[in-house]
Amino acid sequence: MAIAEHMSPLVVRNRRPAGHPVAVAAPLFVLLALLAAFSGSPVAAAEDSSPGLIELTLVAGALEKGAVCLDGSPPAYHLQRGFGSGSQSWIVFLQGGAWCGTTESCSTRKMTEYGSSKFMEPTAFEGILSDKQPQNPDFYNWNKVFVRYCDGASFSGDAEGEAEDGTKLYFRGLRIWEAVVDELMGKGMDTAKQALLAGCSAGGLSTLLHCDNFRARFPQEVSVKCLPDGGFFLDAKDLSGERFMQSVFDGVVQLQNVSEVLPKDCLAKKGPTECFFPAELIKSISTPTFIVNSEYDSWQIRNVVARDGSYPGDTWSSCRDNIGNCSSKQMHVLHGFRWKLIHELNAAQGKRDWGLFIDSCFTHCQTQFNSSWHSPTSPRLGNKTIAEAVGDWYLGRRKGAMKQIDCKYPCNPTCAS
Repeated sequence: MAIAEHMSPLVVRNRRPAGHPVAVAAPLFVLLALLAAFSGSPVAAAEDSSPGLIELTLVAGALEKGAVCLDGSPPAYHLQRGFGSGSQSWIVFLQGGAWCGTTESCSTRKMTEYGSSKFMEPTAFEGILSDKQPQNPDFYNWNKVFVRYCDGASFSGDAEGEAEDGTKLYFRGLRIWEAVVDELMGKGMDTAKQALLAGCSAGGLSTLLHCDNFRARFPQEVSVKCLPDGGFFLDAKDLSGERFMQSVFDGVVQLQNVSEVLPKDCLAKKGPTECFFPAELIKSISTPTFIVNSEYDSWQIRNVVARDGSYPGDTWSSCRDNIGNCSSKQMHVLHGFRWKLIHELNAAQGKRDWGLFIDSCFTHCQTQFNSSWHSPTSPRLGNKTIAEAVGDWYLGRRKGAMKQIDCKYPCNPTCAS
């Protein structure tokens, strides 16, 4: 089964084409109120300034450890040093980008930046990785690391295979994870006073897989928490009744040998594929975690629920492109996806130190971009942007539960889609 390369990449911002209608237009008074709330801060002006590019750093000694990308090249990350009060605080952000669970898809993937550092380039930091205080009020001066994703199994596999051209395929995501953390510890993260592991999409799943391991790398007195964004993938049926994500994850789990990172208590009762899903992972995580996700995750709607081939003709094409075009019957299906997501988040609801920001916007990955993280047009729950909600939770500025679950689409006027 084709998996990663035949799906849209998970790290690209969900941009609408020019002229594409906005599903829910925020009323003028709402936009004015939001702009007023940001008055006195140069957020709007700062949004227009392009952030500088952060150079790529190859992991030293990776080849000797066997910590390599699919093609055998060394893994890589981008590091921006913190300053001032943030000099001993660290964010490690894991990149997303789907998975590969077949020899065919991994052979294709190794010829891209998602399978080889040979194709990686410098990148800009936005959202939670921005070093501009107006765009990122609580984390702007932290040490920030963006870890590139080149193994195709959410930094979790440990195996080898053979590509279609006869060369080796290296499934070494777990070794990459360990080598990167080891190197960062040697660059000052070992003296951190605060640390946050985060990630988007397949990187959000990685964050859940490695959360407790990350916590264990620091002394107990260090504040360590986790922030998975857009990584709560459901074992949902598509329109034809197939459980596509189960097939995807089953291929990844079997081909790349990910059992080492899976919770032992889950494996004692269930198979490794089921234990790879977030609904099971969150039951075993003890580290405080804040889950950011859309109730109508645009990637999952397009690639899991209404994926190509699961419906006749182009009956769902317009709805998949823009949730505002969905019929009442189609919305009933999408509300069903929302209900399943909320139901599977029950385990997180019962965890005292956890947080939730589950909005009803038709989007995917929101912490990585200025517009959705913290700007006048960011989605809000409880009158808080994602940045404000995460900051309140991480820094303990607000007593009580930090768990917000939105109402059904199209109830939230702060959603841009």
